[in-house]
Amino acid sequence: MTYSHKSMASATRPQHAPISAVRPGRRERRRAETRERIFRAALHLFAQRGFLETTVEDITNAADVGKGTFFNYFPTKEHVLATFGSERLTALERALERAKRGPVLPVLRELLSDFGGQAKENPALLRAIYAAHASCAPVRAELQQRIRAARRLLKQMFSLAQKGGEVRRDVPAQELARLTQVVFFGVAMSWCLNPDAPVRATGEAVWDLFCRGICPKN
Repeated sequence: MTYSHKSMASATRPQHAPISAVRPGRRERRRAETRERIFRAALHLFAQRGFLETTVEDITNAADVGKGTFFNYFPTKEHVLATFGSERLTALERALERAKRGPVLPVLRELLSDFGGQAKENPALLRAIYAAHASCAPVRAELQQRIRAARRLLKQMFSLAQKGGEVRRDVPAQELARLTQVVFFGVAMSWCLNPDAPVRATGEAVWDLFCRGICPKN
């Protein structure tokens, strides 16, 4: 099945209803529950077997749904990974909204030490996801698109921090965002390969060291 990277990203981007929206009806709740069951079954299988080794039939059997039901929610299994990635972007967007109310550094510490919501995930799942990124060109292209989107959000947060005097101004916000991604991608990769310590505690320690280098000199 063919698809564009743009359509894959847009098809899986969470749609947030306004606060004033009416409570979803029973049908909408059931659809959401079915989608979540398929999503979680797929991630569980990716962690157990690997992304490439898991078929759509495996996922539908585990979720106890038909193939048609799967395709109602996810055009391909690659879209499941895109959904996982879109949740990380949602965490960044929410962090940016908190950062706008200031201060910024505590928001960044919480976001990055939680790895955008990945700290609660099984290291086997993260290994499977990284392997899929390395071996599957469409998945890798989607990741690259997501990295660029995440960098733009981080740049906005660092710009706010620089304006507020929380972060040094001699390094461009864009570069701070890039370096932050490089560092925390490495931490996440290291942890999922060798989870010898709690990932959140590791993330907090790395951020505290990183922060010493980006804070203004007294």
